[in-house]
Amino acid sequence: MPSQIAAQTPTVCVTNAKGGTGKTTIAINVAGALNERGHDVLFVDIDPQGNATEGLGLLDAYDAEPPTLFDILTDHAVRDSVGELIVEHEEMDVLPSSIDLLQAEHELTIADLVAWTKTDDSVAVDPADLGQLAINITPEAITGEHALDSLDQTLAELDTEYDYIIIDSPPFYGKLTDTAIYAAQNVLVPALTEATSERAIELLIDQIAALEGQVDITVETVGVVANRVEQTNEDATMLSWLNEVFEDYPLWEVRKRVALQRAFSAGTSIFAYEQQVDMEDVFLDIAKQFETHFEREPQEVTA
Repeated sequence: MPSQIAAQTPTVCVTNAKGGTGKTTIAINVAGALNERGHDVLFVDIDPQGNATEGLGLLDAYDAEPPTLFDILTDHAVRDSVGELIVEHEEMDVLPSSIDLLQAEHELTIADLVAWTKTDDSVAVDPADLGQLAINITPEAITGEHALDSLDQTLAELDTEYDYIIIDSPPFYGKLTDTAIYAAQNVLVPALTEATSERAIELLIDQIAALEGQVDITVETVGVVANRVEQTNEDATMLSWLNEVFEDYPLWEVRKRVALQRAFSAGTSIFAYEQQVDMEDVFLDIAKQFETHFEREPQEVTA
């Protein structure tokens, strides 16, 4: 089960394996909206591409020397130094991605296989043999029935208290995404209002259901963000479909705005960007819904 510390801090994974949905832009601006309402936010970029780290103006952190987030996730001996990796941003603290995370899928897959061999007597594989294939993973460090708790255990080592943790997951299915969802157990789903999004949403629902069954957890959907919405028939059709599929959850519409990309390029959310953007109210409404869902009061409304 998730750690007590992670369970006490509202943690949301922004996830959709379909590329190009604006997932990272949504994640940054939700974090910015929470900060605007007075909350201390930790932003975790677990995407090996590091788009959020770059989009927050922290490209040097992405190229930093080890130990990096990769080492913290895969080497239990250095996990308690996670606080040393956190970088301050004007709107939030950031646990940056690293180019080394490109090796994480391999490492976490081995870790899960080690857990399987240690808990299933019918598997005739020596965990030590699997350990020889890893960079950081050691069989003695894997003690549970699975190894999807590496990010959860990492967050448990934080010595700073946050009001919210926002995780930007990779745009693909795999161990890293499962690890992010496991740590959060709450997801915010970004989706484009185009027909190709239907299959991606269906696969995400299946992925979450499989993860819940594998590790005996319940993953809450805190809402859906229809992104880059325009006034076309296809957009209207997809909005109707999203409302039907997620009829029990909030659905927000973020209109296509150049200023959102400009803020990203400037290394901030739209709330710290010099130009006012009419989508601010949408993200503030998402932040307010988080407060309602997690029963947290705003600390100071600055908008």
